[in-house]
Amino acid sequence: MHTLAQTYMLGEAPGELPGRLPEPAAENIRLERVMGVLAEPLRLTIVQRLLLASEDFDQTCGWFGFDRPKSTLTHHFKALREAGIITQRQYGLERRSRVRLEDLNARFPGLVDLVLNWTPDAT
Repeated sequence: MHTLAQTYMLGEAPGELPGRLPEPAAENIRLERVMGVLAEPLRLTIVQRLLLASEDFDQTCGWFGFDRPKSTLTHHFKALREAGIITQRQYGLERRSRVRLEDLNARFPGLVDLVLNWTPDAT
């Protein structure tokens, strides 16, 4: 059993935040879209790391330390946002991401627990 990062346990946003980038409303998040997006191991890793290791309210792409081109990471984060899994906010030139924990738990009870307990394939 894994424990959520402290930022998700507090549940409150720090002060004033920039507006969210376009994303589906909670009631429009579709299970087939979520599952399709999470079928990609890198995306699953992104969500799991946000949930387990976030130190701040939201995180930049660089925080993950992935050795991938920025354009590839941008594509993956956009897919996660458009599926309704994460929310992103624009802070100047950087985008910061956070899992839509409350929305996912309300729409698909148990899904977040599956993500938290997922173990990447060793190969």
